[in-house]
Amino acid sequence: MTGIIALYMFGAVFLVLLAGYPVAFSLAGTALAFALVGQWLGSFDFAFLQALPNRLYGIMTNETLVAVPLFVFMGVMLERSRIADNLLETMSALFGRLRGGLGISVMLVGMLLAASTGIVGATVVTMGLLSLPTMLKRGYDPRIATGTICASGTLGQIIPPSIVLVLLGDVLSAAYQQAQLDQGVFSPKTVSVGDLFAGALLPGVLLVSLYLIYLLLVSVLRPAAMPMPPANAEGPRSSGLAVLHALLAPLLLILAVLGSILGGVATPTEAASVGAVGAMLLAASRRQLTVSVVRDVVRSTLKVSSMVFLILIGASVFSLVFRGFGGDVLIEDLLMQLPGGVFGAMLVVMLVMFLLGFVLDFIEITFVVVPIVGPILLGMGLDPVWLGIMIAINLQTSFLTPPFGFALFYLRGVAPKEITTADIYRGVMPFIVIQLIALGLLALWPSLATWLPEQIYAG
Repeated sequence: MTGIIALYMFGAVFLVLLAGYPVAFSLAGTALAFALVGQWLGSFDFAFLQALPNRLYGIMTNETLVAVPLFVFMGVMLERSRIADNLLETMSALFGRLRGGLGISVMLVGMLLAASTGIVGATVVTMGLLSLPTMLKRGYDPRIATGTICASGTLGQIIPPSIVLVLLGDVLSAAYQQAQLDQGVFSPKTVSVGDLFAGALLPGVLLVSLYLIYLLLVSVLRPAAMPMPPANAEGPRSSGLAVLHALLAPLLLILAVLGSILGGVATPTEAASVGAVGAMLLAASRRQLTVSVVRDVVRSTLKVSSMVFLILIGASVFSLVFRGFGGDVLIEDLLMQLPGGVFGAMLVVMLVMFLLGFVLDFIEITFVVVPIVGPILLGMGLDPVWLGIMIAINLQTSFLTPPFGFALFYLRGVAPKEITTADIYRGVMPFIVIQLIALGLLALWPSLATWLPEQIYAG
């Protein structure tokens, strides 16, 4: 059965990746090697690869994907404008004299950075450099400190404008249309990035609220883990005016980007361009917009964007060969035969994505796995917005999970030597449990993700 060859190809990709080869070339190279062998054995038709030029042209002309480099530019520029420094300093002065106040400040700043930048690695590294030494100096338990930083840094996965949601929106839109065409619906409905942004707001707020409740409980039940500063400690105090001054610029930028998308005034790409210009103006207001800064930001944007689109091209080749071997039919048959119907299929897909998140980045999972399982799950009647948010939170959880969670490696790279890897692993465990609780709540009440888009885009 040729479908089995498709599964072998999937396994071969993992072996190539574990050997250390770049993801994009591993996907495309493995697929082409299997295609050549399949053609020689008479089990693969090279006509499937004739669709590749059209797919590449579609990538080149996809206006939604233009938002990716713009959001990356916005995030990197905000990182260079030292907005995190100012926010953390202000929030620490505001909450720092409360028990657990510094941890709460770190979580709130992480939330604001997530809504401003949407880049997980940059947020974790920035917060690790800025807040971890201060938390340790205040006597915080290293596990609480590292767990809080990692969890707050991964909020960029789910809180808009998230690059994950931009990529998921594009992939799910194609999967949703394919699912409807397979069902004989020739005027298919669409799902947009704006739908996912709206759907992610309430789950994102829920997740942050659960994090804050956990930190408050720890401060009460384990006061030694999150001590109060000494009564005679000197430090800056934040007035209402200082807080407003620190929050005004990033909040205006967030409102300009998200408000224009959710209000239907601008497309995600147009809003991303507004965000990029706004980030430059914010950097200029802080006297950080120099030629060297712009050069570094452009280079970083080019590297990240090149990586994303090269992986997308490699995933397109892999997807075509996978379908050429009948892998999509095999996966559909396997999911349809699982006990539990839609619930069983969804559970298995979520579990597989969670495990894949240990070794693959969200970009590879989005471009390789979602196009295969998306049409099948959506064909079972699942809501595309709910499915997208479930996938996003699932991938966010895998970012935190030892031993391969990417956020853990980001923090390990900037943490002091006295912080052990075991401290980081143990510190994120409660936050992983919280994320699984949030995922369970979203599974029980899909309206957490679907209610707001329905209200905004009603009619």
